Amino acid sequence: MELSRRRFLAAVGGSATVAALAMITPAGAANLRATRLRDEPDELDDANVQPAAKKLKILILGGTGFTGPHLVRRALKRGHSVTLFNRGRTEKRIGMLPDSVERLIGDRDPTKGEGLKALLDNREWDAVVDTSGQFPRHVKASCEAVQKTKLYLYVSSISAYALPLKPDSDEEAPLATLSDPNTEDMGRQMENYGGLKAACEKTAQAALPGRVAVVRPTFISGPGDPTDRFTYWPVRISQGGEVMVPGNPDDLVQFIDSRDLAAFYLTLCENATAGVFNGSGPNPKLSMGALANACKKTSKSDAKFSFVDEESLGLLGPAAGAFPIWVPPSGDYVGMGSTSFARSVKAGLRHRSPEQTIKDTLEWFPKELDRRRRVTKELMAEAEKAGTPAPKLADPEKLRAGPSRDDEARMLEAFKLQKAEPTKKPEEPAPKE
Repeated sequence: MELSRRRFLAAVGGSATVAALAMITPAGAANLRATRLRDEPDELDDANVQPAAKKLKILILGGTGFTGPHLVRRALKRGHSVTLFNRGRTEKRIGMLPDSVERLIGDRDPTKGEGLKALLDNREWDAVVDTSGQFPRHVKASCEAVQKTKLYLYVSSISAYALPLKPDSDEEAPLATLSDPNTEDMGRQMENYGGLKAACEKTAQAALPGRVAVVRPTFISGPGDPTDRFTYWPVRISQGGEVMVPGNPDDLVQFIDSRDLAAFYLTLCENATAGVFNGSGPNPKLSMGALANACKKTSKSDAKFSFVDEESLGLLGPAAGAFPIWVPPSGDYVGMGSTSFARSVKAGLRHRSPEQTIKDTLEWFPKELDRRRRVTKELMAEAEKAGTPAPKLADPEKLRAGPSRDDEARMLEAFKLQKAEPTKKPEEPAPKE
């Protein structure tokens, strides 16, 4: 089964890709706002976080999405001072970051509104973490505004690699390119996303030579996930019954807990470590079967797994392409399930166990559902009060990734019928007279 590029990029691109997809329509933008509104921060699970030996001034471009709040809270606990630069839209709604965080309002596009003016007032930061750079022009302007920083950390994506990507590829694998190097359009099928990320990396490296760290995250998981990509598996498996799982049990999958990713960003900043790093995990590598079993064991469910091989998936229709995290073991994307993260581990990346991420996700998700219900009501009420059309929002009761239970049941039935059909033997030639 050939994955569509749009579906795959939406799966692996992290919050940046989700934002890009949401910007396509006003309804999508409203849905993104609903995605990001949160009541309270998740407590740092690392109870033994110690103050850093040297306190830094850290600027985060963005910082209010999925991994950003984890980074903010960990940095504060380490004793650093934190400044956020963004448009102020999400921050006004979520009310989730500590008061000690400095907030600067502006726009990544220097031609819009006040642009980057707030960064140009003789300010200096020891480290800058760019979680929101989408276009090279914006990244170049940001780099020019923070010329004195010791480290500029650009958050890229595993999608920055050119396809096909071989298994066990490291950071030296070829990068995606753009047919139009000046484009600021993701493309109808998100076909420019990877190339734009790669171009942003090169732009930062050219603007601040020797002072840029690039991190290319894979699927990001754990509490706070606005996409439900990883969340689908622990939640669905916790519900028990027959669970359809794509591929074979030994197909490799990769994901990284957002808290581990945030801690890695901070480690690179504290050590002023430049270079390129794959933000991959878990460690050791994990198979789809092992992930499913870990979800079952952690949730104590009675789930029974029906693995549907890649060839059979291709016969089950479009819904079969909805499964998140899994990467087909053949085709252009196979390497996305096994990128090397040895360089990152050497630079300080540490991974918590998949079981811990699963457990924390299951504990967080019921509160997240309550938040989604509340936010949906608030957005509908706001539209009614303003006399504007009701926003088209995702059903707050449904997972935002993975097939629906109805689709899953239909596919399982079709798969069983498909396997039950007897193989027709070739007809024997008629005897010669």
